[in-house]
Parts: sequence; C-alpha cells; structure tokens
Amino acid sequence: MNHLSYQTLKESGYDGYLLEQAPERVLQFGEGNFLRAFVDYFIDMMNEHAGFNSKVVLVQPIATPAGGFDLAKVINDQEGLYTLYLRGFENGEKVNSKRVISCVSRCLNSYSDYDALMACADNPDLRFITCNTTEAGITYDPSCQFSETPPASYPAKLTQFLYRRFQKFGSEAGKGFIILSCELIDNNGKELEKCVLKYAEQWGLEQAFVDWIQNENIFCSTLVDRIVTGYPRAEADSLNEANGYIDQTLDTGEIFGFWVIEGPQKLKEELPFAEAGLPVLITDDHKPYKQRKVRILNGAHTSMVLGAYLAGQDIVRNCMEDEVICGFMNKAIYDEIIPTLTLPKDELTDFAHSVTERFKNPFIDHALLSISLNSTSKWKARVMPSFLGYVEKNKELPACLTASFAFYIAFYHGTRLTDEGLVGQREGNEYTIKDDRKILEFYYDHRDASNAELAHDVLSNTDFWGQDLTEVPGFEEAVVKYLNDIDANGTYEVMKKLL
Repeated sequence: MNHLSYQTLKESGYDGYLLEQAPERVLQFGEGNFLRAFVDYFIDMMNEHAGFNSKVVLVQPIATPAGGFDLAKVINDQEGLYTLYLRGFENGEKVNSKRVISCVSRCLNSYSDYDALMACADNPDLRFITCNTTEAGITYDPSCQFSETPPASYPAKLTQFLYRRFQKFGSEAGKGFIILSCELIDNNGKELEKCVLKYAEQWGLEQAFVDWIQNENIFCSTLVDRIVTGYPRAEADSLNEANGYIDQTLDTGEIFGFWVIEGPQKLKEELPFAEAGLPVLITDDHKPYKQRKVRILNGAHTSMVLGAYLAGQDIVRNCMEDEVICGFMNKAIYDEIIPTLTLPKDELTDFAHSVTERFKNPFIDHALLSISLNSTSKWKARVMPSFLGYVEKNKELPACLTASFAFYIAFYHGTRLTDEGLVGQREGNEYTIKDDRKILEFYYDHRDASNAELAHDVLSNTDFWGQDLTEVPGFEEAVVKYLNDIDANGTYEVMKKLL
C-alpha cells in the first residue's frame, strides 16, 4: 500500500473534502494528537463550510531525541494529511465518523528548523497562533536568553517570534496575532501573556515592543473539552487496510467537542465557527464554563469511580450500564452539583446529559484505576467546591458527595508501600494506589487505625484540603458512618441505599 498523500487519495477515488493549497494563516505550537483532533479539526471544518481558506503550520516545540520517532518528518512525508476518527454516542445514536484532515501544510521542529520557524513571522497572511504545550509549557524560566536559538521554554520561543513580527510589521495596524492558548491551566492565555511580558522586560526589549504586544495582540484564555484517544495502535492495520493507504498519524477521539474562547465579540468576524456549525463559544468570561466542566464531568468521575472500583467495576462504560452506580452518579450531578453552579439550569442539565453519553462511549475503555491517579488533589479541586457550596446553600450535607469522600478513604486503605505506590485489596486481589508520596505514606501510617481515627485525621489534614474539614457540621460523623457501612456491606450497597 502507498502512504497517505494527495496523489494516493486521488488515485483511490476519495471524494471527501480536501484543501490542497491555501495561505498559511495559523501557526500551531504543538503537533500532538489532541490539537490535531480538536483545533485542526475545527479549522478544517471552517475551511470546508465557511471559506476560512487557511493552512496550519505545526511546530514541534521540543527537540526530537536521537533515534526517537520523528513525528514532524512523518507529517511532512504525508503532506500534512491525516485520518481522524470521531466516535461515540450523539443524541442516543452510535456515531463513527471518518475525515481526512487537510488543513495542515507542514510541520517544523523548533530546534532543527529554527530559522524556518522564525521566517513564518515575516508572512503577512499569518494571523492566528494556537498552542497546547502541556500544563508545564506555560512557565517563566529566567535562564532563557534572547540569544538562544531557540530558548527552552515555550513563552520564550513565542517572545522571540513576536519580536521578529514586531520588527517586520510593527508600524502596521492589524499585523499582531490572535493567540488561542489550550493548555490545561487556569487563565491560560493571560498566564502566557504575563510570561511574554516578563521576557520582554528581562531581555531589555524596547517599550514600543511591549506596547505592540498589548495593543496589537489578543491573548485568549480558552477551555477545551474533548477526550482524544490518539493513535489507535490495536486497530491501525485494519483501518489502513480498509482505507487502502498507510497513515502513520491516524488519530481518534470522542464525537463530543466544545471550545470556549474568552475574547472580544469581534473575533467572530475572523473566526467563522458559527457559520461552520461548530460547538465553539466566544465569551467575555470562560470561567463559568470551566467550572461547569470541572464540577460536572470531572466531579462525576471523581465522586463515582473509587466506589465503583471497590464494587467490582473496572471501566467507566460498564459503570454506566449498572443502574445503581449510574443512578448514584446522576443523583450526585443533578441533585448536589448542578444546584451549586451559576449558569442557566437548562445549559447545565444539557451538559450533564452529554456527560452520561460520553461515559457510555463504546469506543473508549476508560479504566477506573487510571482515573484514580492523584485522587486526593482531584477530590479537592473537582468535588470539594460543590460539596462546600451545597452545605453553604442548604445547611445540610450532600449525601452522595459525602459518601464519595468515604469511598475515597476506603479506596486508599493499603497495607503495603512499594516504589510503585500503596497496595490495596479488592475481593482478594491487589491494586495499586498512586498519589503524592507523602499522601501515600500518611495512609500507610494509618493502615491499622479505626474508622473514627482515620476519618478524623484525614478530614483535619489541612495539607490535603487547605482547610480543616472536621469543622463542617456533621461531616466527620457521616463519613465514619459510611466507612462502617462500607466495611459491613460494601460500596455498592451504600450507593443503593442513597437512591
């Protein structure tokens, strides 16, 4: 079989949308599975349905290790083309859609192709910069120098790029960039801008450049929401056989997608998401939508999976097929989490409904043990705000979220500490609890404590929660009661009693 290329598709009679030539209007720092299944998919759809007519230059922000897989080379060998499968449930129907994405022109490595990357700043058509350099990507590293080609940190690379743009077009209005940051940190766009301004100051760049950064560029904080499962290793051969070509950059994700972009409404004139029928919201405040995702989707995961695992389940989809576990999760979402949120109720319930569909995705085996990683910080970030909000609003404990805390403690009961983690037991079989080492050592030291002693010491541990949770009226007593019930009857029976 031939490798994926425009010629291969033409010879195979492919009749889907393809954009072979267009101006390079988007620079994207990050060439991985997520951005290609999310941002580049949206751009490809805008090209087809809204005349966006834009190619994307991908940038690999880290050096390829010697002898390592050179993704940039593979992307270029395939002329930027790749096959994307979006799969799952949509409106109760099973969906498995395939699309060849043709918006990518080429991929540059910021180390081996530094000069070519910087030359992109001289392109008058370039207008948008997107990025997802992981949560660690948006950091200010004072060791980075202006003379380095390139400096190590992504914000330093971006500062260099912006300065090149300023030198070329600084006197022309409208030649700055709309920058769409997709990293999973709070206020990602604003944090990126802060780092860039720090480098401008550290490197002694002129005030006119600083003014240009702030006046001619829009740093947008965004919320991205799509589970991307990436290269389908187990299916790759059969998919390539069915397609009639070899695609080394196959990508897969769920059908659900939602992008919230914080920025001025004039962005709609340049980014025709609505015209292309895409689930993208441009708003002056993305925070309520982030809160909705963290509290409902992530909070549902964290409040349900530990109890479900102890009840004998292993993957999320099977939990959704169990009336008791799914019922427990839905009760937590609709009765205890949604009432604490600020968006309109119909928006919240629609999102909650989509969460249940996403968890039922027949194409994703989402392991409960994978979700259990770092559950202490996850409960604090994802569940505790809803728990405390409910208590403040109703002057009583939310039963399911309270039980979820007891499930968390029960799950963290281990008897042996290894380099891999704390070893617990489920129905005679061992499982490994993974978290910060100090947290695992705390639970190991409490392995012989009574439920009352354990609950008190966990709830009062301000290092875990940032506050003393024994001060929440009735919480400690309720957790002890649930722990005793778990010991006597198991987590499944506890869930059943709450329905």
